[in-house]
Amino acid sequence: MQLIKYTHACVRLENDDNTLLIDPGTWAEDAAFVGSNDVLITHEHFDHVDADRLVTAATENPSLRVFAPANVAESLTEVGLNATAVSVGDTFTAGGFSVTAVGGKHAIIYNGVPDCANLGYLVDGIYHPGDSFFVPTQDVETLLVPTAAPWFSLAECIDFVKAVGPARAFSIHDAGLSARGELSVDRWLEGAAGTDYRRIPVGTAQSL
Repeated sequence: MQLIKYTHACVRLENDDNTLLIDPGTWAEDAAFVGSNDVLITHEHFDHVDADRLVTAATENPSLRVFAPANVAESLTEVGLNATAVSVGDTFTAGGFSVTAVGGKHAIIYNGVPDCANLGYLVDGIYHPGDSFFVPTQDVETLLVPTAAPWFSLAECIDFVKAVGPARAFSIHDAGLSARGELSVDRWLEGAAGTDYRRIPVGTAQSL
């Protein structure tokens, strides 16, 4: 299996002819959308979903399906996409991969905001939490860990990785970091998170 990292929270999984795109937001590269079979969306924010480019991708691939929380699925259906509403605990197949939805709520930044749905997805041992540090009960082999956002501190990020206990972890949700910021965050996670932590260069494939 190959995991390709795109800008910010977007990753793509490839296994033989199966492809699955997760959280292609407005900062993701166009290449992320090309040839994708199915798409998972964790929540409604622009850095995780780009409806316009999904519509373009569906024009090129009419069989494209999108799986998302109910409010996101409804809005995507309204623009002509084949979108399926997903709830916590749902297990389904997308892009040829087995997927389980977990979590449920976006992390709070301040004073109860934002208050929106957020689903994390477990995909064949890979966990993408979206904008949440929800710890699933299932075993996680590969954790995609957010490393920069207004909704957490670095200490919370490290504690999240330790609580999940994956064999390996890769940085996502990191567009807000400068090159120097990446070095600082990476050093802390490499030293304190208790797992094999790495940052995948944007556009690069990592074998799992």
